[in-house]
Amino acid sequence: MRSSEGELGAAVARAQQGDEAAFAVAYRIVQPGLLGYLRGLVGAEAEDVASDAWLEIARDLGRFRGDAAGFRGWTATIARHRALDHLRRQKVRPRASEVEQDLLDLPAAHSTDGQVLESLGTQYALELLSTLPRDQAEAVLLRVVVGLDGPAAARVLGKRPGAVRTAAHRGLKRLARRLGAEGVTDDGPRALGGSE
Repeated sequence: MRSSEGELGAAVARAQQGDEAAFAVAYRIVQPGLLGYLRGLVGAEAEDVASDAWLEIARDLGRFRGDAAGFRGWTATIARHRALDHLRRQKVRPRASEVEQDLLDLPAAHSTDGQVLESLGTQYALELLSTLPRDQAEAVLLRVVVGLDGPAAARVLGKRPGAVRTAAHRGLKRLARRLGAEGVTDDGPRALGGSE
């Protein structure tokens, strides 16, 4: 991760001077973790929320001051605000009908077995995270998925670093107990009703 941090810091500095290719490098480094964090907050709408966040990141990049870790924290803060805005709007706006949702969920032409397996793994992980209290789930997502240290995650959440470290630790312990109770092996969760 150390080399990607150096690459990220250099890319952000060049992007702030208008280098579009450097912005693309920063995006490629940060987006996977950011998207994982957003999936934990808003589920299937994560890509839409991430798009909104990246528009704001691109717009305000000139005002950012800091290193690679600071950039990760700054982007996570923006993404979190967009996710919370999205969740507030969802409470007010009616949801799509089942027929509309079925049409939206049709597979794309580039679906592959690998994407399906990755999606199932991601879905399982998100289901596990959804069983945690919100503060623990967000702390785990920021620390493990986004890769923020305790102080950076604390700034994103508006909490003390110790509270975030404790929430992440408790969340990870809870997930470990849950995985142990479900009989997860190196190959993934045991099939229901299956025998070993």
